[in-house]
This record gives sequence, structure tokens and C-alpha cells, in this order.
Amino acid sequence: MTGKTTPPATEPAPAAPKKEPVPTPKEEPAPAPAAEGAQPSPAPEHPPAAEQPTAPADKPAPVPAAEATPAPEEGAPAPPAEPQAPEPKPEKPKAEPPSSPLSLVVEEVSENSVTLTWKAPEQTGRSGLDGYVVEICKDGSTDWTAANKEPFLSTRYKIQDLASGDKIHIRVKAVNASGASVPATLEQPVLIKEILQLPRIRMPRHLRQTYVRHVGDAVNMMIPFQGKPQPEVIWTKGGQPLDTSHINIRNTEKDTIFYIRKAQRSDSGKYELTVRINGAEDKATLDIRVIEPPGPPQNLKLVDVWGFNVALEWTPPVDNGNSEIKGYVVQKSDKKSGKWFTALERCTRTSCTISDLIIGNTYSFRVFAENACGLSEKAAVTSGVAHIKKTKTAYQPEKIPQRDMMEPPKFTQPLTDRTTTRGYSTHLFCSVRGFPQPKIIWMKNQMEIREDPKYIAMIEQGVCSLEIRKPNPFDGGIYTCKAVNPLGEASVDCKLDVKVPQ
Repeated sequence: MTGKTTPPATEPAPAAPKKEPVPTPKEEPAPAPAAEGAQPSPAPEHPPAAEQPTAPADKPAPVPAAEATPAPEEGAPAPPAEPQAPEPKPEKPKAEPPSSPLSLVVEEVSENSVTLTWKAPEQTGRSGLDGYVVEICKDGSTDWTAANKEPFLSTRYKIQDLASGDKIHIRVKAVNASGASVPATLEQPVLIKEILQLPRIRMPRHLRQTYVRHVGDAVNMMIPFQGKPQPEVIWTKGGQPLDTSHINIRNTEKDTIFYIRKAQRSDSGKYELTVRINGAEDKATLDIRVIEPPGPPQNLKLVDVWGFNVALEWTPPVDNGNSEIKGYVVQKSDKKSGKWFTALERCTRTSCTISDLIIGNTYSFRVFAENACGLSEKAAVTSGVAHIKKTKTAYQPEKIPQRDMMEPPKFTQPLTDRTTTRGYSTHLFCSVRGFPQPKIIWMKNQMEIREDPKYIAMIEQGVCSLEIRKPNPFDGGIYTCKAVNPLGEASVDCKLDVKVPQ
């Protein structure tokens, strides 16, 4: 072996990689770095030999070559350098298995099969989801067997070839490259028997919302359902069975009746109804709220009194009657009559101002809280009273500077020319202002129109009008409206044409 390595001076390089398995990252580089890498490896074992690699062309080269031959033999069983390789691996993120599948339910049961459905898990891990594994176990046994040979990605699976009459437990696991999830398991074993009609609750529309009753009222609800054979009906509240001494449940083939003779506040809450047939089930939640009138408001204070006004403040009641407070009713009572009158309804804040109080009277105030059940039985009453004092006020009339309102007549809207047809009445309009109110004179062709039944002249709020009744061509001409008062006069003209139809 040494003879094969010594003749070529450039070939110690291939022997060098055999000699040095330690620096694993440099196993495949070019021969030159391999020859350089040969220096450090013998250095710890034979320090003087490390000085001789400088003359590889001379024939002392067989000495390191002879040393290189046993090195691979010893290096083959001793790759201690491999444990050093895991150092860069911690940089890789740690993989995690997926979370459990969700909402595992039985969709259908036949004489020899069961169909399941579920929802995908919330977390599938960094490597993604490879599929699901369905496992079954007979009731009374602890041996779980896989129903499917390989993982699948569908969220629906039918387990076939089951023995009729057996009870089996079923669970589903999500699987990825990092492992399997915690299984999702059906709460009850499934009886392998054909279900003619799957269970289904038909919740009435008025029960899909919060069902509100008053304290002392009866609660009587009938909820129909379907399913064949006759399903098992289970009522719970908060995961616990109901108190049958207070709540009566009566079940028939097609419905269940929930009855409470006298409702109490403690009966409020969410009730769960489950209808089940051999592992297949349907669930519904019924929200019942029993309410009563609220307690009185707290800490009613008379904050301020000024003029005819009073400011009040208070805090909400300690007990709202299991219903939201809609508002407050504020009432006042004067000392003379002693009667209470409502001053403010549906006040949504915890403060208010009462106005329009009578001077000289002394008032007390009280506040009721109101919810969906009505007003509180008691009211918060102010500890003190408000006395509306008389204040001496002297009337000082406002000094208005006198203004000269005298004005000569002036037309603000003149007359406009008009054309009309014989036999059709027409009107002429204009507007005038002036003080004192001017006298209005109507003229036709500069001749004053006096009392003539053919003409009707009127003036209202400064608007002057002249009605010409059933005119004929002779009534055409120039019409003038003249306004006269002691300060002067003004006039406007217009032309009227009366046409004869052809």
C-alpha cells in the first residue's frame, strides 16, 4: 500500500482524506487543502512529523504514508468526529404534533357501519397535516385498533364491517411528520344498530332568543324533536343534571316539556338539551332570564338650588333586578300640597336638573329606578328640601331710540304690461310703501277711475290690485297707479291690450 502511494508526489492528497475523517466539513475539497489539512492531524500525535510535510517530493514521504495506512483502519471504527456534527442542528425549529380534531360527531349509524364527521384541528404544526387516523375499541375492552390503514385528509369517514348490536368507542387522531395529536373521543359508545331517523331538535322561534319571565311566573315550554327509534332526552344546566324537585320535565315520543311552577331568580341561566340515539345526538341551548323590579337608587343628593332650578345626583341601584336599568323617574312634591308629581321620565343619566319651580315653595324630590319589569318598589328620597326664594328684581325697560318713520310713497314693484282676451277678467298688480299710508288712485288714460262696477280696486299690506271684469277692446289703454301722502307722491304705468278672438 505504501508503494502505491509514494511514486506520485501529487497523490498523497487522496490518502490524506482517508487519514483525516476528523474534519468532516473538508472531506470533499481539492487535494491542496487536503494536504494542508494533513498537517494538523498528526501534529497532536507526532509533533516532529508535522515539520516534514514540506518535502512531499522527497522519498521520506513513505513515512507519513505508512502512518496514513493504519489511520484509515483505525478511523473506520472511530468516527468520533461525527458527534461534533450535531452542533449546527439546534438551529432548526423543534417540530410539534398537531392539536386534536374538533367537533367529533356521529352522522349516521346503520346495521354494520358508522359515519363520522369532525372539523380540522386549530394547529397543524410546522410540517403540515398528513391526515387522520380513526381508531375503535369495543365497549369493555382497552384494545384500540385503527379502522383505516393509511392517514387520509377528509373530515368524514365511514367505518364499515361492524357487527350489529356491538357497542364501540371511537376516537380520531390528527397525524403529521412529528407524530399524532391527542385523540378526540366520543363521549358515549355507539350501538351498531340502524337509526331510521337521526335525532333533531326543532327549537321554536321564540325560544331561540333569551326567554324572559318575571319572578313568581310559571315557565312552561314545549320543545319538539324528531328521531327513530325514540331518542334519549337529557336536560342539564352548567353540565349538571336538573333539580327535579323544582323543575318538572316530561318527555314524549315527539317533544319534551320544561315546567317551573313559580320561577325564581336562581332559575336564570343556560339550559342544555341533548337528544341522543346510539351516539348520534343533537344539542340546543335555552337561555332563561327571570327578572324582578330593581332596588332603589343610592346616594340621592340635592346638589344645588338657584333661581327656579334644582340639580340632583344619585348612583345606580345595588340590585338591578337581573335586567338592565332602562332609566329613572324623578318626582317632586311641594310642601303646601304634599302630592307627588312626575318631573322627569326615562332619565338615562344619574343626574338631572329640575326647572320651572314656583317661587316661594319648598320642594322634596324622589327617584325611582326602572327596568324591563317596571319601577322599583321603593324610591330614593332627598334628605333635605329645596326652598325657592323670592328675589327682588326691578324692571328696567329697554331704551329704544326713536326713529323717524315718515317716508314718501315709493313703488317697490311696478306695473307690467299685459295682454288679455275679450270677455276674460284680468288683474293689474303693484306694491308700494310709505308712511303715513299713501292714498291709491287708479287712472285710465290719465282719467281717474271712480266708482265703476267694472273695476274693483284693493290694497292689502302694500300690495295694490285692480281687477278689470270682462274687458272689451274699449277697455284697453294706459293704466296708472298713483300713490299720494303728505310727504309726496309716486306713480307707475302699464299698457293693457284686449284682443278679439278670430
